[in-house]
Amino acid sequence: MVNNDGIEKVDLASLDVAEDKKQQLKQLFPSVFSEGKLDVDKLKLELGDIIETDRERFQFTWAGKSECLKVIQQPSIGTLKPCKEESVDFDKTENLFIEGDNLEVLKLLQKSYYGKVKMIYIDPPYNTGKEFIYPDNYSESLDTYLKYTGQVDNEGRKFSTNTDSEGRFHSKWLNMMYPRLYLAKNLLKDDGVIFISIDDNEVANLRKICDEIFGEENFVENIIWKKRYGGGAKEKFLVSLHEYILCYTKNIDLLSPLFIPQTKESIERYYTQKDENYEKMGAYRTHPLEATKSMGDRPNLVFPINAPDGSSIMPKRQWLWSKERVAEEIQHGAIAFLRDKNNNWSVHSKQYLKDDSGNIRQSKAFSIIDEVYSQHGTNEIIDLFGQAQTFSFPKPSKLLHPFLNLGTSSEEPDIILDFFSGSATTAHAVLDLNKQDNGTRKFILVQLPEPCDEASDAFKAGYKTIADIGKERIRRVIKKIKDEDKDKLLPDNNDLDLGFKVLKLDKSNFKLWDNQVVDVDGLKQKLDLFIEHIDATSTQEDILYELLMKSGFSPTSKIEQLELTGKKVFSIEEGLLLICLEDNITKELITAMAETNPTRVICLDSGFHNNDQLKTNVVQIMKSKDIEFRTV
Repeated sequence: MVNNDGIEKVDLASLDVAEDKKQQLKQLFPSVFSEGKLDVDKLKLELGDIIETDRERFQFTWAGKSECLKVIQQPSIGTLKPCKEESVDFDKTENLFIEGDNLEVLKLLQKSYYGKVKMIYIDPPYNTGKEFIYPDNYSESLDTYLKYTGQVDNEGRKFSTNTDSEGRFHSKWLNMMYPRLYLAKNLLKDDGVIFISIDDNEVANLRKICDEIFGEENFVENIIWKKRYGGGAKEKFLVSLHEYILCYTKNIDLLSPLFIPQTKESIERYYTQKDENYEKMGAYRTHPLEATKSMGDRPNLVFPINAPDGSSIMPKRQWLWSKERVAEEIQHGAIAFLRDKNNNWSVHSKQYLKDDSGNIRQSKAFSIIDEVYSQHGTNEIIDLFGQAQTFSFPKPSKLLHPFLNLGTSSEEPDIILDFFSGSATTAHAVLDLNKQDNGTRKFILVQLPEPCDEASDAFKAGYKTIADIGKERIRRVIKKIKDEDKDKLLPDNNDLDLGFKVLKLDKSNFKLWDNQVVDVDGLKQKLDLFIEHIDATSTQEDILYELLMKSGFSPTSKIEQLELTGKKVFSIEEGLLLICLEDNITKELITAMAETNPTRVICLDSGFHNNDQLKTNVVQIMKSKDIEFRTV
């Protein structure tokens, strides 16, 4: 949007998802647009015979699905306000804890984190008919959300628990999940992965909407988690021991093979033999060189191999390796000759613990997870808070370790997002794993400030909301890691990010015109309100963070405060963006900012005090330096 003075205004809304998809389509099929509008008939011609015209086609739908797309396309005009007093190492950390409705937050993250998240893990409501869900109207605006601080709005409506006696039990859950997963996909990198915990109540429906959002070709695995040892005296039929974790990727063609580090127990169990290569390659295990029946017939793989005693060994069927490779591996000492109980020779390949570069081999993960149980999650809460009742049924942090090893790298500052964070298990897992492998992974957690029951132990302990529990858990995990490192003479974790920045969802710091029709007196009152368009309760830091994110920078961006011509100017990412919130802008200040050669400059429109001549000079100065200039 451009003012009458020709200066472009900062867009205070979140990413326009519909416009973004339109531009993507325009890049692929420019010919199907005419005067900015999509010509559907031309698009059909471009796509040819892949267009489905049969009315009776496979599709998955439910009551309210069409409204989900409208919810997705409605931009957010909220903001995330910094909360230093609840944070740890606020100015340095790159970890985030965001308090607010995750639908609204996911919209606000679009500009800053579009295509930047390496892994998502969520543990959403399972729709058992008992737990807290979200407001009955899943398209609630930010204004309405802010009235829900006590779970009741102006009309007395409460948050829903979506009981199974309602007619649209599954539909309401799908309406809650669909837009959130759609927006989450936008945030994933092209080779990113998402893991979603779920149980039998909605696993079938979740699989269907994930097939639609991510593409069924991007399905990776349905992982089974054996969550408890046994029990089940209260079960009516079978004893249920498991839940699921669905895994999808954004683009299966770009996903690298998935490996996880081998456990100490696995290494000690299998890598038991040593030879002359031990110093470089470590211990080894053996695998038969005989091919199984699953391998097709290859006559060139049938040949004799000389045993240590000079005899010839022939395969019963064929070998796995060629004659040339066998000769090469024998020369390198990588073939083992073993005798069976009848003193017959057999040929085996050696698999060393380390590869040629000296790195310990990783292993493929299984689709079943056991030895990590629900009770371990409860034990973690007891260990940190002293009692189990602070938070019921948390996921154990070690359940996430294989996902983090599969989906992220210890050598990269990969971002992990969890927008149903609950007690902050994901943050716990990331911090622990970073400590173990000196990783630089970063987390973004989002949690609704769902009020704790006033009769609960958590409330009595001072935790008013679930978000309060999550923040305190992260603080205690950080303290525990620091305490464990105190006794080390040479700490290995000096570079660990042991902090997190708290942001809270709120209304924009700027008064925005709502286009609501009012009478003459009402219009006058609205105009009077907009004489000062900045909320009087907003701090300079609140405004800074809103402009930062609405300009596409992350809230963890490096911020430096400069002083130019006696005025305060914020430099973002070493001068890429300059933000000036002074209320008395001068030509000298503008010139000084331009001379630092930023890419963009943002100033408050009120700082010009309607001085049109000054604004004209600003436009010319910025254009001469090829600097993008905007006001708000």
